[in-house]
Amino acid sequence: MIRAILLLLLAIIPATAHAADPAKIAAVIPDIDRIFAEFQVDSHAPGLVYGIVADGRMVHVKGLGVQDLVDKRPVTPDSLFRIASMTKAFTALAILKLRDDGKLGLDDLAETHVPELRNWTYPTRDSPRIRIRDLLTHSAGFVDDNPWGDRQTPLPQADFTKMLAQGVPFSTAPGTAYEYSNFGYALLGRVIANVSGQPYRRYVERTLLTPLGMASSGYQMSEWPLKRRAIGYRWADGHWTQEPTMADGAFGAMGGLQTSANDYARWVAFLLSAWPARDDAEAGPVARASVRMLAQGSNFVTLAQRNGTSGPSACRQAAAYGFAMRVAQDCDLGLTLAHGGGYPGYGSHVMLMPDHGVGIFVFTNRTYNGGSGAAWDAAVALHRAGALIARTLPVSALLADGYGAAARIYAAGDVLAARDRLAMNFLMDADAAHWARKLAALKSEVGACRSDAPIVATGALSGRFTWTCEKGRVAGTILLAPTPTAQIQEWKIAIKTP
Repeated sequence: MIRAILLLLLAIIPATAHAADPAKIAAVIPDIDRIFAEFQVDSHAPGLVYGIVADGRMVHVKGLGVQDLVDKRPVTPDSLFRIASMTKAFTALAILKLRDDGKLGLDDLAETHVPELRNWTYPTRDSPRIRIRDLLTHSAGFVDDNPWGDRQTPLPQADFTKMLAQGVPFSTAPGTAYEYSNFGYALLGRVIANVSGQPYRRYVERTLLTPLGMASSGYQMSEWPLKRRAIGYRWADGHWTQEPTMADGAFGAMGGLQTSANDYARWVAFLLSAWPARDDAEAGPVARASVRMLAQGSNFVTLAQRNGTSGPSACRQAAAYGFAMRVAQDCDLGLTLAHGGGYPGYGSHVMLMPDHGVGIFVFTNRTYNGGSGAAWDAAVALHRAGALIARTLPVSALLADGYGAAARIYAAGDVLAARDRLAMNFLMDADAAHWARKLAALKSEVGACRSDAPIVATGALSGRFTWTCEKGRVAGTILLAPTPTAQIQEWKIAIKTP
């Protein structure tokens, strides 16, 4: 079984160049260890564990403090923590798996699969009916319910059915705003159960956890020995108080999963393996294209400050809530997917950098002690150390052909030297005489150029280049048209300034 799991993990790792520098990661580990050690002390966490996943494997993991304050068992990579709302990504992928299997559609009305919703009273006459997509993106109109929702995990299914049948008050009309809703994800858990014909937890365990080898992960705490569990505590009024352990129930889909660092690293590696898009055979339990849908943010985009100490000085992020992930574009880190977990007795955070194949996560056993700042500070430390390497896109045959045409044009000083490679708009936007003057002016300043430098692809039909010339350098970009041959729709070239 172990060998089969290892083979699966190897199979889902993309066969691309490394997107992280192992030596530079190793060099910055002492600084990252310090970041998390200071966070543990400053936040009064009895214990925590954090891990870094790069290129499909956990390259570093460290436990700090204790699982419990009585027997003082140290935290290890096998210690079990509840990860609270980081559970939502498992729920979202379970929905997407059912979609892939043709069992439901994301634009299905929720009431199609949960009949108790059919008689609900909506807040306005023109309110749309709630879709599954609205539940995934927290735009179904429900009120933000973190304080209340976190305590609903053990709610019996029969009581949840009564709640659904009675209906709930709305905060906004569906589809008009983002508002975080644990209730909405509990409702997705009911959708999964009704559509799959099995309890939510069983579907997730059989469809996601078992195929990924996450044998120490699940929803019912009593199924694991106490000695393996990190006991949850609340810090208030200068002392710790043990939080009650909540059994699995109707709200498990919003935050009930328990896992270890060793198990969760498999999950992170699986998610990151969905990038980049490629021709490899599918190997994971959910299609790569569906995993990448976690990054599809809703329309409610905001400007946000990066988490951590670098936030005030960093440029603002464009952020939105995707499918169970907060999706943001970061000036330094590129595309990021992140989610926190806050729960009675526990806090957690995960942040993924798909452009680099790197993920960082942290679990603690203190109420609402997520560790987002420490996780993002660790990511910034990796960036500043040069450990994050953006994946290089392959140069397509069309792009190589178009780039060769651009080189011929420069050498001849005449765009008509590659007339067959110009899209129909090219000479309409700037005629041959204009280009002749532009190219002559460039050559008078920099002379002949070595146009054999490799082009850097920015897409299958676009790229950028820098040429070394007799008296300086020129830089430019090329953009091809959506035509069967490599026809240039836009070519920019100018002297490169220092």
